Amino acid sequence: MKIRYSKKSLKFLAKQEKATVSRIRTAVQKLSVAPSECDIKEMQGADKGKMRMRVGSFRVIYFYTDETEQETVAENGQEITREIKIEILFIDEIGNRGDIYKLGGLFYEYTGTGNSRNA
Repeated sequence: MKIRYSKKSLKFLAKQEKATVSRIRTAVQKLSVAPSECDIKEMQGADKGKMRMRVGSFRVIYFYTDETEQETVAENGQEITREIKIEILFIDEIGNRGDIYKLGGLFYEYTGTGNSRNA
């Protein structure tokens, strides 16, 4: 599995302290190997397949996709080209807990209950 980051997520990481970047990148690596050990949930009100992972007070919005690459192999003295399907973990957005659900003009549905104040 390959891990790809959007420009927006890389920009967010560039603004963070080294310890924070290390913690987030370690969590993403763990997600690619053992997702069952991560705090993940499917996003409500987002594109189908988008998920979020909690890393402390940060949220990582991601999805899985496939990519096809060509590989040339020598078999019996002949070169054979074949297509290989590679699973991609695409990190779409990274942000602070309260802000991430509003990034990019998107609004992800909050399904919790709570008091709301009218202005």
